[in-house]
Amino acid sequence: MKHLFVLLLFVAGINVSAQVAINDDGSAPHNSAMLDVKSSSKGLLPSRMTQAQIGSIIDPANGLLVFCTTDNKMYIYVSTDVQWKEVTYGTGTITPGFLCGGTITISHMEGSVAPVTKTVTYGTVTNIPGETTKCWITSNLGADHQATAKTDATEASAGWYWQFNRQQGYMHDGSIRTPATTWISSIDENSGWVAANDPCTLEFGNGWRIPTGTEWGNVDAAGNWTSANGPWNSALKLHQAGSLHFSDGSLQSRGTGGSQWSTDMDFTTTAWLLGFSTGCNMNSYNKAFAVSVRCIKN
Repeated sequence: MKHLFVLLLFVAGINVSAQVAINDDGSAPHNSAMLDVKSSSKGLLPSRMTQAQIGSIIDPANGLLVFCTTDNKMYIYVSTDVQWKEVTYGTGTITPGFLCGGTITISHMEGSVAPVTKTVTYGTVTNIPGETTKCWITSNLGADHQATAKTDATEASAGWYWQFNRQQGYMHDGSIRTPATTWISSIDENSGWVAANDPCTLEFGNGWRIPTGTEWGNVDAAGNWTSANGPWNSALKLHQAGSLHFSDGSLQSRGTGGSQWSTDMDFTTTAWLLGFSTGCNMNSYNKAFAVSVRCIKN
């Protein structure tokens, strides 16, 4: 109670000559600390302001710390320089905990995986018949949003396309393919989709991956999918996003045919995917086709 009383005075802006502990274990503050925050499940959240709001603070204290929502960076005020200084981030990262069923926001950066730069918020779902313990994204990798219909033929709903076991994704607006690099018209290698090339892992982080052929087969069988209606009416909302032809990377069948890569090869030039148009089943396709990708997490 003493710590709570001191905290209430502290929050009220009343000067208190005492140490303050905010914790979840009832321990006293450390002797060297005026404010000691301890928790095994929560962090310390500084004030969050826009760049303009930070700049409007009058006579900031030396060492004042804030988080800028304009550029998602921390700043500290240094009075000798009369400037807010960016707190430089290191290279270390920790992937936060994730509860399937919510959303996950990914900042895609144009490069060797994403064809363009954009930020996308993906829905997630679990308890899919056939693979009930897995977590799935509910739109194609690279799509701005979930499709609005089985035959949705818009680029924003389609997302990006990948050739088998290749990092590079492709966007197609109906006329232009991005990136417009030389097309790989033949892939002949004795390999499934290796983890180092998996765009789900590279874009979402460790634990996320492209489904295996067995996983797609299990979902197809458990859902009794016999046409494109089955995948669309499922919680995955798989739609007919089309593909890029193996010969030249041209767009085909958007709005009339859909497919999803698995990680499993068939022969050196072919691999397994889930295809759905008039029917729905696992098919062996030329690896040089570029088709849609869904991401999954155990």
